[in-house]
Amino acid sequence: MATIHRESDVDPGVLAGARVAVVGYGNQGRSWALNLRDSGLDVRVYARADASRAQAQAEGFATGEIAAASDADVICILVPDDVIPSLPLRPADRALTVLASGYTYAFDRFAPPGDLGMVAPRMLGPEVRLCFEEGIGFITAVGVHRDVTGTALPRTLAIARAIGGLRQGGIEMTARQEAVLDLGVEQVLSPALAHVNMAFVTAMLEQDVPLEAIMTELVLSGEVERTYRLLREQGFARQMEYHSPTSQYGQLSRRGAFDHLDVLSRMRELTSDITSGRFADEWDRERDGGHARLAALKEEFCGALVREIEDDLRRRLGPAVARASGSDGA
Repeated sequence: MATIHRESDVDPGVLAGARVAVVGYGNQGRSWALNLRDSGLDVRVYARADASRAQAQAEGFATGEIAAASDADVICILVPDDVIPSLPLRPADRALTVLASGYTYAFDRFAPPGDLGMVAPRMLGPEVRLCFEEGIGFITAVGVHRDVTGTALPRTLAIARAIGGLRQGGIEMTARQEAVLDLGVEQVLSPALAHVNMAFVTAMLEQDVPLEAIMTELVLSGEVERTYRLLREQGFARQMEYHSPTSQYGQLSRRGAFDHLDVLSRMRELTSDITSGRFADEWDRERDGGHARLAALKEEFCGALVREIEDDLRRRLGPAVARASGSDGA
């Protein structure tokens, strides 16, 4: 069983007087900086001289060049994984460096001096702030990659607590475990779900079901996300009682319909690309090549035509229609 850390496990005093640097002021960085400051820590933001640094200054933070973050006692790095190895940082031997992902630790892309910790919110960047403000917090993966001072875990947990990451519990994980799980969701599960969804759309179109109705069933109605909310809050067994008997029987009696397909073998192959470091090497080459293939893939799967179709559907169905109707009737 995994170790679960709670707010009550943390001594906030372990960071008393500590200078905390937040490197980057994007989706995660801004949320972290605001949450850390609201938790009473001495926070400064270090970012490139661009709009993000100007925003940090406008929101009341002292700012500086990224290299100057090396002087802090705790350095929270909130920039993309592929950028981290190129940062001009040289922490002191007793400093704590905290990453929001295990990726660069796990695949030996980044190993500065001092303590190395991980605080990886299971939440999108802007939601880290919203969940903190709502008081509900979020679940976090926490761990220590290297402990030089003997205080790496207490200090890492204190940072996790300060951003709201222990209110729902912090799961202790190694950097490798977190990286494999995170990349696995992106590279193993997501492609499988996309394939299944496209096959389902094709099967329904062959029965003359309108595309608009299919997309409503899958996405636009919000029923799926609300069902997943019930799964999160109550579990599979209890949420099943909200479905009709017809639905319950249909779901459960066809449960093994795809068991003959050897999905697991393909998933193991894709996971091996992650655990062997092959994907990390591939991503390094992609970064060094200017992300040309990424741009082509985004154009193919997320380009103008796809956006146009999706925007048209949302203009005709969903919350936008309700908002428009409300404003018309005002």
